[in-house]
Amino acid sequence: MKISELALASQIPVKTIRFYEQEGLLPTPKRMENGYRYYSQNDVETLIFIRRCRSLNIALSDIRRLVEVQQHPHNSCAVVDEIIAEQLEHIRQTQRELAKLEISLSSLVSCENHQVSDCCILKRLKDEDCHGN
Repeated sequence: MKISELALASQIPVKTIRFYEQEGLLPTPKRMENGYRYYSQNDVETLIFIRRCRSLNIALSDIRRLVEVQQHPHNSCAVVDEIIAEQLEHIRQTQRELAKLEISLSSLVSCENHQVSDCCILKRLKDEDCHGN
């Protein structure tokens, strides 16, 4: 299939497919006599896998490792477990940071004054104590 057909089948834009090829996530495609790239059903499956990994916010370097380990189906899947555990911890850390951010923003959410010159939110943002929240 041509790259436009691959893009349609995988729901990934052509530009992104070319980027994944450059990054080594997708093998270099075979070329037809007319110079067009030729893709297979395996390429569709790989791109769908990559798309699903990206939806989990998995880094491209880790996706590359996940694609590579699939080339050796009889090996241990410890690498897969490690990557997913690291991603889960990353997400949990992000959640903790967002919770702190929410608390900080909640403390700033309302100003009783009606003029910028008297705005308590702006005054708190200028206060050094506010930066530590």
